[in-house]
Order: sequence, then C-alpha cells, then structure tokens
Amino acid sequence: MVMSFRVSDLQMLLGFVGRSKSGLKHELVTRALQLVQFDCSPEVFKKIKELYETRYNKKGSEVAPPPPAPPRAEALALHSSYDRGSAVPRTLPAASIDYPALYGKYLNGLGRLPPKVAKPEVRLVKLPFYTTLDELLKPTELVPQNNEKLQESPCIFALTPRQVELIRNSRELQPGVKSVQVVLRICYTDTSSPQEDQYPPNIAVKVNHSYCSVPGYYPSNKPGVEPKRPCRPINLTHLMYLSAATNRITVTWGNYGKSYSVGLYLVRQMTSAELLQRLKTIGIKHPELCKALVKEKLRLDPDSEIATTGVRVSLICPLVKMRLSVPCRAETCAHLQCFDAVFYLQMNEKKPTWMCPVCDKPAPYDQLIIDGLLSKILTECEDADEIEYLVDGSWCPIRAEKERSCSPQCPILVLGSSEVNGLLATPNGTGENGKAPADVVDLTLDSSSSEEDEEEDEEEDDDDEGPQPKRRCSYEKGLVSAC
Repeated sequence: MVMSFRVSDLQMLLGFVGRSKSGLKHELVTRALQLVQFDCSPEVFKKIKELYETRYNKKGSEVAPPPPAPPRAEALALHSSYDRGSAVPRTLPAASIDYPALYGKYLNGLGRLPPKVAKPEVRLVKLPFYTTLDELLKPTELVPQNNEKLQESPCIFALTPRQVELIRNSRELQPGVKSVQVVLRICYTDTSSPQEDQYPPNIAVKVNHSYCSVPGYYPSNKPGVEPKRPCRPINLTHLMYLSAATNRITVTWGNYGKSYSVGLYLVRQMTSAELLQRLKTIGIKHPELCKALVKEKLRLDPDSEIATTGVRVSLICPLVKMRLSVPCRAETCAHLQCFDAVFYLQMNEKKPTWMCPVCDKPAPYDQLIIDGLLSKILTECEDADEIEYLVDGSWCPIRAEKERSCSPQCPILVLGSSEVNGLLATPNGTGENGKAPADVVDLTLDSSSSEEDEEEDEEEDDDDEGPQPKRRCSYEKGLVSAC
C-alpha cells in the first residue's frame, strides 16, 4: 500500500506521525518504509489503510493495482515488529531486512536506499555502585493512553536461563537482597546528555501481583523547602519469577506534561568496600606527580604582588573530623586538601550526592584519585595534624601552634614571694585605693618559724581591740591562671 502512494499521500502519512515531509519522492518512500518496519503501530496501520482506500475509491471503476507482495519469510519479518496481543514492542534487527531486494525496483531505479537515520536514544548516567550486566529493556518513553492524569504502562518480559543462574548464584548483600538484581530506572526523556534517575509524580511499580516499594521523601527541617526524594534504581528481583515464566511490570505514573522513559537492567550491586579496593588498585597518584602539582600550585606568578611561599594542608578529614587514612580528592578539584575515601564512599552509598566536602563541587567516583604524597606524609608524620607544603615541593609539620596552645599563657607566680608582695602592697604600706594591704600567707616557709609566729600573735592582739574586719581573699590580686 505504501509503495502505491503518491507524494501527497506520503506527506500526509509522515505528518500524521510527526516525521519530516520535505524531500523528493524516493526520500519520502524511504521514511515511510522505515516507519512501517520499525515504528509501526495499530494507529499507523489504520492510517495507511485509510489513505489507500481514499486514493483508490476516487478512481471509481478503475482497478487499483495490487500492493507489492514481498516473499513469505520477509513478509513475516515485516509485520513482526508489533504484537497484536500486547502493546510491548519487539525490536527488529536491521540486518534481517534486505532493502534493495525488496524495494530497490520501486525507487526510480536506485539499487540502494540511503542508510537509516538512527534516532537519538535516551541514555542514563553510569552509577558507581551498579555494574550493568545486561540491558533487558532499552529506555522507552512512557506514552499516555488517554487524558487521565494517572496513567499505567505495562511491560512483559522473561529472563533467560543464564540470567536466572546469575541471580541465584550471587551473594547476599543482606538477608533477602542479592547482589545481582533486576532494576528499573526512570529518567526524563532527554537525548541531549546522559540523564540522572528521576521519578514521575505519583509513581507506583507493580511486579506480577505485588507492589514494589519505592524510596520515599527525605524530610525537610527548613520551613518552606519541599522535601527531596532520592531517585535511584528500584530493585524488582525479590518479586520476580526466577524461571522461564514471563514477568509483568506495571508502572503507574502521573501525566503532568513532562515526558519520562523507563529501562530495565540486570546489574551487580557493589559495596563501598569494593569500590574502595578498586580505587586503591587503579586510582593512586604517584607521589612525584603530586609533588609536581604542589610546585605548580606554588609557582610564583610574575603578575602577582603577593608571593606565595607555602600552603597549609590539614591531616584531618573535613567529613568526620578524624585523621585521614586514605587521602583522596577529585582530579577536577583545584585544592590540595584531601578527604577520607573510606567515609566519602560510605556516605555516598547511603545517600549519593558525589559532592566534594572541601569545595562543594562535583567529585564523581571515576574522577577520584588517592594522593600518594599525602599518604606517605601520613605514615611519616604521626604527631602533627597539619603540614605546610613549600615552593620546592617539600613539606614540614606544623607543631609550634599546637605546643603553644598547651603551654601557659602567662608565668606562674609563687605566692609569698617578693614579686607577689610587690603587687599587693605599695612602698608606703598601703594597697590599692589607699586601703590596707591584704594579708598574704607564705606557704613556702616553715610553719615553725618563730619570727613569723610572733608577728602573727601581734597582729591578732591588734585585731582584738576593734571589730574584726572582713578579710579579702588573699589570692584575688596575686594568683594568675596557668591556662
């Protein structure tokens, strides 16, 4: 039917599905044939039949030429791109269709069709904690079936025996959770760049006869700030039939204008310990390269009025305020300060953000490096929490401030000494504000001294003559804190 269409019919068909209507007739025929073989649907077939009947009903008694009939085997392949019993498309391999043999004679004598223009596909970002083993369903757009806000999109597929064995023989990360999983990933339908996982509103996922749990929202403590939802792959493995039986997955989603795509993958989930071991194997930067980076950072700039002679680097992790064990940073970071890879990976395993805790810029796993120079320094310098890099690439520990912080801020004065007495009494025998000096007990002298005993007796006799004055603390003016 398509091969018998005129230019106007081809343009109406291509316009119906939103394809380009410009070009010569053989270009329009090529697009229409690709549409029939790869992106056909019951609606498209209905439109083709309608255009065909409209064209030849106008001719009245004129006998319409029969549509070209391809060989039987190829005719089956032509219409196997859709399943009348379900709405699940099956991809037809391009190599199974011989364009010149089937349609070359209809294209104005051309023996070869132009190569098929590949439509850009939706791509999802790679996740460090998931290694993709198989792609069960390429990212497919969720198409609304009606004008309702709540839509349902079904998908039917079956696992191969090899995939079932991989799941069954995988280790358990925790009771009931296998490391090899079938996961559902959802993202925006955007082909410009790899997309991060993003859930549509009102999402619900049903596997066979049971609903699968979907990560909820993080509570927000700030007023006026909407709670955020961690969008990550949804594990469907525990609800699937691990056999040759088909599994039915139904995604319920809210249709509010934005377009989403879903994909199914067989993955192996990694742990933070496994990623750390991989980083130690392939991500260590040689100490000499790190030393050259230090020199570059401290290289004198002739246009700068301030000469940088050194830069300080803390040996304390900014994440947990503990001494670094595996110092790392992203290669894209401009600073020399490192954070601990162990805690960084554990933090992103629970709540993936992959943001540098020093400069608050993206620090994805594949850009992390272990600083070999700082690792060496950590083993050689165990009694300091900070070092300073010098312009020649060398380093020195910073201990002076630490020692001063533990030393007395001012000298300790011994009570009873001449210096203290000088502070408390003036030469004319009076203290501050003209008052009598306070009594000072010299604890350094022997209590059996006869001279001191006599002086104390005389003072007591003088005090008995009048009312007993209120005594001030003898250490108020003379005692100086040691810290």
